Amino acid sequence: MKIVANDYTAPEIIRIIREWTELSQKEFGKTVHRSERGIQAFELGERNYSLQTLLQIANTHGITITIEKKGK
Repeated sequence: MKIVANDYTAPEIIRIIREWTELSQKEFGKTVHRSERGIQAFELGERNYSLQTLLQIANTHGITITIEKKGK
């Protein structure tokens, strides 16, 4: 599956990744050393996450983050 991250908000991206894993917020949190409440906060936009956190989550779950420059 593939998404264009520019089409989503940061909270939506975390939720999409979690849904791809088919894990609950609690289970997902355990895999990335975050609490269930921490994952909820990311998904609700109550807490921002760093690029480093996103990369950790992606690497843990076999997801590739690609940055591509659009042609002129």
